[in-house]
Amino acid sequence: MKTLEKVRTIVRYKCGDNVSYGIVDGDEIIQLSNDFAEVANNEFTYEGERVKYSEVEILAPVAPSKIVNFGWTYAAHAKETGGEANRAEPFLFLKPTSSIISDQEEIVLPPTTLTKQVELEGEVALVIGKRGKNIKEEDALDYVFGCTIFNDVTARDLTKLDPQFTRGKGFDTFGPLGPCIVTGLDPMNLKIVTTLNGNVVQEGNTNEMSLSIPFLISWVSQIMTLEPGDVLATGSPSGSCPMKSGDVVEVDVEHIGKLCNYVK
Repeated sequence: MKTLEKVRTIVRYKCGDNVSYGIVDGDEIIQLSNDFAEVANNEFTYEGERVKYSEVEILAPVAPSKIVNFGWTYAAHAKETGGEANRAEPFLFLKPTSSIISDQEEIVLPPTTLTKQVELEGEVALVIGKRGKNIKEEDALDYVFGCTIFNDVTARDLTKLDPQFTRGKGFDTFGPLGPCIVTGLDPMNLKIVTTLNGNVVQEGNTNEMSLSIPFLISWVSQIMTLEPGDVLATGSPSGSCPMKSGDVVEVDVEHIGKLCNYVK
């Protein structure tokens, strides 16, 4: 057995018919396990098998039981979307796991008969590493395995119509996630830059959030049990804007990398 070091870049990838997690080492991936819980708990058999990064299919970095979204955690974004800024509690919603796509995949716009205003929202997302319920705020970061990138694609016209956000947030392909999980980062101080066709449209930092990440983890764990692999999307800074077919969207989070998706 081998123990994971603290700061690592973890990917989930497909090689042939096999799906595995691995550690990125230069232009190679060192295979770990096909079981996320084993990786998160540092309990895996290390065979030292290596594959070229360029020769495998990089998947969404985790297959969660749920995607938990915290809305209006940045005051400026709350104001621009008609939300309530500086709330004592976040606006909570879930996205279906069927919305998940990986880096380099296509965001497919629904027919205009369903929505006419689909917008991007670049975010830092947390990947939970161990089961937790009623987590104390001071212990909350112990439950975070690592950080990744999320694009909370939103049909804005629908979220303005509906009392809850399921329809506007839940279309297939509305959950770009990845390309990797990076362990050992401070999630409370990460810069986010989102570009649309190379032009910066969002720029912020998680240190600007009106609610702290430990508070969010503790708060939601009082409502639902968090399971290994669950994704917690921490909210979007200001600058959310519409996308159209042919656009290229990149969400860049420092120390993690870029999540790139194409709109069709």
